[in-house]
Amino acid sequence: MSVKVTDTEGLRRIRLDRAAKKNALDHHMYTTLSEAIETSPGVILLEADGGDFCAGNDIVDFVSLASHEGAVEDLPVFRFLKALTYAQMPIVAAVQGQAVGVGTTLLLHCDQVLMSEEARLSLPFLKLGLTPEGGSSLVLTQRIGHARAFEWLTSGRAIPASEALSTGIANRIVAREALEAEALRVASQLVALPLSALIEAKALMRQPNLVWAQIVREGEIFLARLKSPEAAAAFAAFLKKA
Repeated sequence: MSVKVTDTEGLRRIRLDRAAKKNALDHHMYTTLSEAIETSPGVILLEADGGDFCAGNDIVDFVSLASHEGAVEDLPVFRFLKALTYAQMPIVAAVQGQAVGVGTTLLLHCDQVLMSEEARLSLPFLKLGLTPEGGSSLVLTQRIGHARAFEWLTSGRAIPASEALSTGIANRIVAREALEAEALRVASQLVALPLSALIEAKALMRQPNLVWAQIVREGEIFLARLKSPEAAAAFAAFLKKA
């Protein structure tokens, strides 16, 4: 299994378990993640094995999206994004190493994000001839402002944990060896709260319909861009290196 799901009292731990591929997400993983989020009975802790949190989309599955002709909502990745957007339960994320593409944009939908000292985020969409996804064109801009969000998206540079903290993307930075324990402690604090009040508080702080509409709009443009000569050339070069 590339995703491990375990339940303890009031807490569902969802762990990416594809370390050999830097936890790149494929169609099967998106489906498993979606189901785990949609059916969670309590607080969610999102973690990953290995040195990297998530290298983004699996490149083979990613390239195959260019042949998709139906609605974006039919794709496993968009079911995952919808599960995140409409998740009733609070989500805590523990991030180490690289978080690339969707590995970064998914964090914008989490309620608390902890990062290890060496963690780094990156949004390489424009370098690949693509456009922002996962609601990042809206949510990232709301979070850190247009000028900084535009710079992150157009540069595609690695964003260090310290910058993620100072801009409000992360809640705290901890030593790599302490990340799992600290994330579990934070999640356990949420578990200790009355669940119905926790759910209602999160709902008051979110605007899922607005975010989802932007994700669909982004997705339609993104899929069109996947068919562009620029994206085809970028992916061909990437696959050649791989």
